[in-house]
Amino acid sequence: MNGAGLLANVIGGVLALLLLVYLFIALIKPEKF
Repeated sequence: MNGAGLLANVIGGVLALLLLVYLFIALIKPEKF
């Protein structure tokens, strides 16, 4: 795997994690959204 592919995987993983956290918070505290 080259550097660009690894970087893309890391960025994708971080974005997916942030999305999961956002949805989790939205479920727990819907009044904030």
